[in-house]
Amino acid sequence: MSEQQIEANRLLVNRFYHEFWNERQFDIAEEIITEDVTFHGALGTQTKGIDGLVTYIQQLHDIFPDFHNSVEDMVAEEQKIAACVTYRGTQEGEIFGVEPYGRQVQYVGVGIFIVRADLISHAWELGDRLSLLQQLNEPEHDDSILDMDSPPSGAGDPLIPEWEE
Repeated sequence: MSEQQIEANRLLVNRFYHEFWNERQFDIAEEIITEDVTFHGALGTQTKGIDGLVTYIQQLHDIFPDFHNSVEDMVAEEQKIAACVTYRGTQEGEIFGVEPYGRQVQYVGVGIFIVRADLISHAWELGDRLSLLQQLNEPEHDDSILDMDSPPSGAGDPLIPEWEE
């Protein structure tokens, strides 16, 4: 395979993330993925075909309306491409049983792609779900404890009793 073809495959993966996924330009699907594309999502979902992949992306955007993929690095060999990706978004819908609290999340992952006949035929997204879950389940912080001018909210009795001699 020529360097020119390998570079074309890298461009295909970049278009997948930037145009198809981030910008939701689903009308370019037939230019970059096969009609029967197999997709294994980082959140545990597998889809088959363009419609299944589009539905997955739309569902993810329902949960994280500002969801964005950033390709940090890419390695390509023959028809296989691996992309290091940072995923970002603000949770506005329920996921993994976690109610939305408007938390911004950021986690890393890898996308692995196979290209056949100049189109992506298989894709695996392997995201750091543990990091995502930890961020989604992070307890709300009460910053009032940092206010040195007044006691913490809800403080009735002092936490430390007065010293008696």
